[in-house]
Amino acid sequence: MTRALVVGCLLALACAVSVAAAPAQAPVQLEALTWPELRDRVAAGTTIVLLPIGGTEQNGVHMALGKHNQRVRLLAERIAQRLGNALVAPVLAYAPEGTIEPPSQHMRWPGTITVPEGAFEAVLEGSARSLQRAGLRHVVLLGDHGGYRRSLERVAARVPDVQVPPEYYRASSADFAQALRARGFSEAQIGRHAGLADTALMLALDPSLVRAERLGASRGEGADGDAAQADAALAHDAVEHVVAVTTAAIRARVAAATAKPQSALSKP
Repeated sequence: MTRALVVGCLLALACAVSVAAAPAQAPVQLEALTWPELRDRVAAGTTIVLLPIGGTEQNGVHMALGKHNQRVRLLAERIAQRLGNALVAPVLAYAPEGTIEPPSQHMRWPGTITVPEGAFEAVLEGSARSLQRAGLRHVVLLGDHGGYRRSLERVAARVPDVQVPPEYYRASSADFAQALRARGFSEAQIGRHAGLADTALMLALDPSLVRAERLGASRGEGADGDAAQADAALAHDAVEHVVAVTTAAIRARVAAATAKPQSALSKP
């Protein structure tokens, strides 16, 4: 056996040992834990829970109905990992998306699922109070869709220690759009729904939800914008930006809430 081959084998063995010895990262998904595991995580200092809110709606002919659900789930996982003392609750995939009869908003296309605002808010409030009952004091409502923002804020006004960080949605929409404009893309390309921005984010997070062969066919078919030039590289920095600014915002709000006397946290 040559010296180079021996060195190569030793390096490969060292890498294998290093990988095997690396500690497995603790799961951040609430659903992956047993109740005693959750109890122990809370006792060890996990006090934050992210409640991801998506929505099942049409996204043009090139992107799957679950765009919001998958995007918010993946981003919430990254944010929770960055926070270090947070878990991620199951994604709420049912949201107000317009009227059924006559169909309005995204309900004009097949596959969209809508629920009344009152029911949506009741589920959010019940979920938040349930999570707090388990010891996860700080509940963060991460809304991936701008249409139900007022509902999230109403729930936060009713339940102590619930926050709705505007930084999350702003980073993935207005901030990303501004970055794309700086790279020379037009408003008509960037779009507001299932256009260049939306599609690039999905390609960066989970390309399996995008039909690459139909990127140029969605304009006017449920999409606002032009996804023809979308690719994952366009959204690489945007994903990191969303995670970084949302993590910082949550930490600041949790620190502020923790500093308040408990009596001052009650809401009518």
